[in-house]
Order: sequence, then C-alpha cells, then structure tokens
Amino acid sequence: MWVLATISIVFFGRDFYVNAWKQAKHGHANMDTLIALSTGVAYLFSVFNTLFPSVWTSRGLESHVYFESCAVIIAFILLGRLLEERAKFSTSSAIRRLAGLQPKKVTILQRKECAQPAQNPEGKSVLEGFCSQPAENPEGKSVCSYIEVSIEDVAVGDIVVVKPGEKIAVDGTVVEGESYVDESMLTGESIPVEKKAGDKVFAGTINQTASFTFKAEKVGAETSLAQIIELVRQAQGSRAPSQRLADKIASVFVPAVICIAVLAFIVWNVCGMATGNNYLIHSILTLVTVLVIACPCALGLATPTAIMVGIGKGAQNGILIKDAEALENFRKTDVVALDKTGTLTSGHPEVTDVYWNDKFDIGGLQELNTDAKNLLSGILGGMEALSQHPVADAIARHYPHTEVTGVKNFPGKGASCVYEGKKFLAGNLALMENEGIEISASILEKAKEYETQAKTVVYFSAKNLSEINSEKQTEHNELNTELLAVIAVADKVKETSKQAIKELQDLEMEVVMLSGDNPLTAKAIAEECGIREVRSSMLPADKEKFIRELQAKGKKVAMVGDGINDSAALARADVSIAMGSGSDIAMDAAKITLTGSDLRKLSSAIRLSRQTVKTVKMNLFWAFVYNVIAIPVAAGVLFPVNGFMLNPMIAGAAMAASSVCVVSNSLLLNFRKI
Repeated sequence: MWVLATISIVFFGRDFYVNAWKQAKHGHANMDTLIALSTGVAYLFSVFNTLFPSVWTSRGLESHVYFESCAVIIAFILLGRLLEERAKFSTSSAIRRLAGLQPKKVTILQRKECAQPAQNPEGKSVLEGFCSQPAENPEGKSVCSYIEVSIEDVAVGDIVVVKPGEKIAVDGTVVEGESYVDESMLTGESIPVEKKAGDKVFAGTINQTASFTFKAEKVGAETSLAQIIELVRQAQGSRAPSQRLADKIASVFVPAVICIAVLAFIVWNVCGMATGNNYLIHSILTLVTVLVIACPCALGLATPTAIMVGIGKGAQNGILIKDAEALENFRKTDVVALDKTGTLTSGHPEVTDVYWNDKFDIGGLQELNTDAKNLLSGILGGMEALSQHPVADAIARHYPHTEVTGVKNFPGKGASCVYEGKKFLAGNLALMENEGIEISASILEKAKEYETQAKTVVYFSAKNLSEINSEKQTEHNELNTELLAVIAVADKVKETSKQAIKELQDLEMEVVMLSGDNPLTAKAIAEECGIREVRSSMLPADKEKFIRELQAKGKKVAMVGDGINDSAALARADVSIAMGSGSDIAMDAAKITLTGSDLRKLSSAIRLSRQTVKTVKMNLFWAFVYNVIAIPVAAGVLFPVNGFMLNPMIAGAAMAASSVCVVSNSLLLNFRKI
C-alpha cells in the first residue's frame, strides 16, 4: 500500500502539491492546498505508523495507516479535472478543420505575353496578360498555360481556375464562366448562389456546376475564411476560466482547518502541563485526526460526481456535453441565439407546395386528371434530375423520374427536355417569358403568394400537351403555350422547432434568430416559429459581433448553430450548442451537441443544467455540514465531557461515509425528469 500510494502521489498527484506550494508563496489557498495538505498529512502519518508502530502499540493504541485514502482522493479529484480539461482540445480541432476548407493546391493561368487574349462578347479583353486557352508559338510550344501552384504562392491579381466540385482557394471576382457556388460556409444557406462575370467569390466555398475563372483579390490572412479562423481563435482564447464554488469554500476552509488543528495541538499540550499529565500523544492524534477528517474527499467529489452524472444523463437523452463549465453555465443563460438554416429548418430545400393549373382549355384537354398529373410529375422529376439548377435536386427528390431526352440547361433560368416529341420547360419567370409561355393572372397571383412566403418559385410548362392523353384529343392540335403548374421550393421549418421555441420562452429565455438569409425569408421563418426578434443578412463576423454586444450588456448568451458560418459565434458565446446533423467544425467549436436535429432538447438541457448545479450545491452544503460537526469532535471537544477521543481510523471512516453520501446524492440525478 505504501508503494502504490507513493506512486499515486509522486506521479499522478504531483501537480496538486506544486500548485499548493505556489499558492502558499503568495499567501493564498485553494482546492489544491486542501488536497495537498490532507493527503500529505495522511501519507506522512501512515509512513510513520508503518515504520514505528510501537509508538502506538506500547500505549495500547493501534497504528492505523491511510494510504488508500491518499490514492482514492487523488484519483477522484483527477477524474473530475479530466472532464473539465477535455474541452481544451476542441478549440484546436475546430481551427484545424476550418483550415482544411482551403485547398492545398490551386490552378492558375500562368502570366505570359499573349498575342490573342481572351475576348468577351463585346470584344473587350477580359484576361489581360493571360490566355484562357494555351497559345502555340512557331516551334509549337505553349507560351500561356495552366499551372498548379501551392496556396501560399497565389498572389493578388492571379487568374484562378475552379472546376466543378472544387473549393475556392481565395477571395476574388469572377472573370469568365457561369456556375453555382455553395456559400453555406459564409451564409449558412443551403441553396447555391449563381455566379457570373463580376460577381464575388470567397475562399472555402464550393463550386458546383461548371468551371470558371476569377481574379484573386484577397489572399492569405485577408480572406473571409482566414478571418473566421481568427475569430474562432480569439473568442476561444478570451474566455476566462470559471471560479469554482469549491475553490471559494477552500480559500476560507483550508486556513480554518489548519488553525483548528494547530490550536487543538497547543490546547492539549497546555492542558497537559496545567494538570501535570503528558498529553503529547493526544496532541499529535488530535492534530492528525483533524487534518484527516477534513480531507476534502466530500468537497472534492461534490462537483465532479454531480457533473459526471449530469453528463451521463444528458447523453442518455441525446445531449452530448463536452465541457462541465457549459453544463454549469447553461442555467444562467438570458438569451438563446439560433441560426436559421439547419437549426430551425431542415437545412436543405424541399418542395412545399404544388399548384396545378386545372382551369384551362388546351388542345381539348380541359383538365389534368390523376393519370396525367402522375405522368407530368415523372417528366418533371426526370428533367430536374439531369438539370444543374440549384433547386433541381429538391424537385428531383420529390417526384418520380421518367426517362426524358434532350435535356438542355439555361444558366440562371432553368432547363428543358423532350418527351415523345413534346417540349417541357421548368424554370423561373424569365425562362417562361423567353419561350412565349402564357401565364394567367391567377397563376401569377399564386406565384406571388409563394414568394411573399420566402419560397423559390419554379414554373412548369409544356407544348403539344393534348397529345399526352390521346383519348381526349380533339380538333384543337395547336401548340400549347400555357403553364401547367407552379412549384414552391423552400427550406422547411422542422416540425419540432415551433414547440422548442415555446418551451424556451416558457423558461423565460429571450430567443433571437440570426440568419445570413435575406430579410424577407428570415422574417417569414421567424414568424412561423414564433420568434419575435430576428437579425438577417448576417455574415459570420456579424453573428460573433452580435454575441459580443449582448455580452457587453451583461447578458449570458447561448448560441445554437450547425454550420461553418456559426463557428465564430459558437466560440464567442457563453454556452455553445451544435446540432448533431450539422458540420463537424460547428460540433468541434461547440461545448454541447444535440444529437439528431430536435431543438426541443434545448429546454431539456437547461433543466438538466439547473438540476445538476442544484445537486452540486447540495453536495457542497452537506460536505460543509459534515466538516462543521466532525472537526470539533476530532479536536477533542467531547473529551472533557465524556472522555471521548476520536480515533484517526474512525475519522477516516467518517470521511469515507461523507463521500458515499455525496456520491449517492449525485446519483439521484438519474431519477429526475428533464
């Protein structure tokens, strides 16, 4: 036992003694002081009893040892510290993942003198000093070519080539080509953004549909991605460690225990000299007993055991807590800031409404029956499955796929296809007007209604529609140029979001929605969810700044998000919560993760926080009461009354009993409803 206790103290408990010594040099005492003092005294007393047992046995006393107490105390305290330290690794992990969004290699057009610079339709040079296609000199060697360089070698002014599926390396402006770019990293919005000549592109975003070239304007630390990384680093580094309640108690308790132990030692010696008795042995036993019984096992276990049980209960309910501080602080939250896309909404566009144009007379087909609608839906699904439009995937997921031919994409407008000699179109209003499709006032009114609800409208039309159902053909065989249907696509609000917001408001939480989307869409989603305060068109830096402004007003802020664009705000918030269905970077930056996508777990997490902290305070209270009663008894106050002197062994047992009470009280958390 001596050997094992020595290993635990020297190797595992060394920091407690080092920190206690540093505190003592400055005249302070904390939990480390209490741990070092009590385990140190118990260890030295046990060593003495092991080497010189006759000192006690010759006087009819047993030479008890307390090696196991030293090892158990250090083990439990370290286990509690482990829970607190784990969160420190999440910061560097989040930053590494953010840095990984930037490609290592970039394709650029090599700067060469070129006699045939690329020309745009107006005949003006758009790639001055560059070539979009390699030119050949008389010897047949290329004088202007694509080259692959390291990201560090990209300079302002370089022309960068981005292929479909590639990440954009630096910030810049599109020079040639058109494509759709996934900018959810910045805005959090799931629908890709159309990019054409003159539009801005940003590092870390993903090109989707076609190759294009852009001129590098911000590189290195100036890019939007680099600024997000820096915001995360600053926000994480600025957070001061919380002052533990146990440390506050220890700062008073430790000096008091030392004073009582020394006072008891002196009093017993004075009493012995006054009565002519040798009370030296009693003095030593009293000194040791006071320090052993005050050993901070109960105090040390009060916080970590409750936190461990709280974290375990959270995991059982889909609330993964990485940081004990977050669990403690959640109960103090005044404001809950919620991202929109992926948090309140599903995070991807879906078909929400379909309005078929049933009232028309097209080539004798006066209605769209079920069979006709099913056929048309399959044609629409088959066309959109081959389309490059950003909302095409949503429609393709919603409808079955009928095999179509001749799919043609109209960038920024939509697509067309051919089915059994008939032409079908799906796209925006500009495409319909270009194709001469007639749209009635009632259809336009319906489309406007969808748009006011912040939904994307897709028009679906066809020509020679009457031939779809040969049984209903009449003498009217002219080309159909009227609309078939209007489809509304939007990022739908999760079914549980509205209830989750109500539960937060019932808990007296102020709820704010932060979104990178436009004001119309953000307001529509907020109203549907019952959120009174909304901030729209917010970039990552804006969200982080908004959190700081709230904190400057004395508010405790919890941020809930799921995307890369939320990482800086998550790092800045007092409590950070990520959706389990979101990005790995958001989960790394957050201290709490909600598995799945149910926001109702937020209110459960708040109740769990309140119950856990209540248990911690109860544990500390009973540990304190135990010491208030036990320490005077250990000091020998009962000896003059009934001759009772507390044996150090019994003191050790009492200490263990107090620890059992603390642990049992913590385990009761498992039976409380959250």
